[in-house]
Amino acid sequence: MSVVIPDDVLKSARMSESQLKLEIAIMLFQQDRISIGKACGWAGINLLEFQREIAKGGICIHYDVEEFEEDIKTLQEMGRL
Repeated sequence: MSVVIPDDVLKSARMSESQLKLEIAIMLFQQDRISIGKACGWAGINLLEFQREIAKGGICIHYDVEEFEEDIKTLQEMGRL
């Protein structure tokens, strides 16, 4: 599925495409809808960068075995493991 965000929406929000993707990834991670690995991959940043970003917002990392296994799968799909 693809979502098209009009340029005028990005301009009104004063955000770049990458900033919007990061904000969405953080929101989905915070709501326990995606793992931290999936959030990093979709936002296009590494784990350490993502952890810094969520720390800025005071968001705690919640990480369990199921998320670890999902992250391993995501990294394998991305060819990073």
